[in-house]
Amino acid sequence: MKDFLKDLTMLIIGSFIFALAVNLFAIPNGLGEGGVTGITIIAYYLFEWPPSVVSFVLNGILLIIGYKFLNRKMVIYTIIVIFLLSIFLHLTENWHVISDERILSAIFGGMFSGVGIGLIIRVGGSTAGSTILAKIASKYLGWSVSYALLFFDLIVVAASYFVIGLEAVMLTIVMLYVGTKAMELVIEGFNRKKAVTIISNEHAAIAEQVTYKMNRGVTVLSGYGYYTKAEKNVLYIIISNQEIVKLKAFVQEIDPSAFITIHDVRDVFGEGFLNLSSH
Repeated sequence: MKDFLKDLTMLIIGSFIFALAVNLFAIPNGLGEGGVTGITIIAYYLFEWPPSVVSFVLNGILLIIGYKFLNRKMVIYTIIVIFLLSIFLHLTENWHVISDERILSAIFGGMFSGVGIGLIIRVGGSTAGSTILAKIASKYLGWSVSYALLFFDLIVVAASYFVIGLEAVMLTIVMLYVGTKAMELVIEGFNRKKAVTIISNEHAAIAEQVTYKMNRGVTVLSGYGYYTKAEKNVLYIIISNQEIVKLKAFVQEIDPSAFITIHDVRDVFGEGFLNLSSH
């Protein structure tokens, strides 16, 4: 129950912030949006239909169509978000921030929408809409969810050109980009990690530097070259963004011909990182 109340608080805050992005920045400055929210904004510009009502209806329909593509927790949280978002869109419909510099509205609109959606997704919810369409496309068309989301968002933004014009469309794309980055920051946190794989004949020396100079753990994996059939030891290391430069310097000094790959990782749990029991 305690966890649910904590999640509910985040859903409330996230829905409120997202509603502010629409009513404070997007609509007063003639901007669009992606997905279902973009459709509600277009409907408002064309017919003055309340975004709160259109959002509720469209998201409700999509949830009914695609609920089976979401797990039970996400369905419950998404229903809560649909209600909350409609309520907050209604309560804040007369809240406006009109700026002479529309680029500022696009940037702040993106920040608010990204933070709002990020808080919702972080606790396991969704805003329905494009998320459900993306999951359907992933299942039946084999698309990745991220590309499907981008596809549906761009369709709506492109369609809004005929209503809001080219300049507003470009500003909307800026807003979507800022929103994506803000959402990633909320979901993944400020302290992103990197997974580094190193193949080197001097693996022992590199591992020693990482262990004693960087105070990071090193996992040694056994492998072999397919063509040469020569056995190789592969180092697997998790470090922060800030430590990448130091690690590269160590490897360059020890073995300039080493093979290195670096990957982004979202969450790292265990000794020296986050406690799994708290998440």
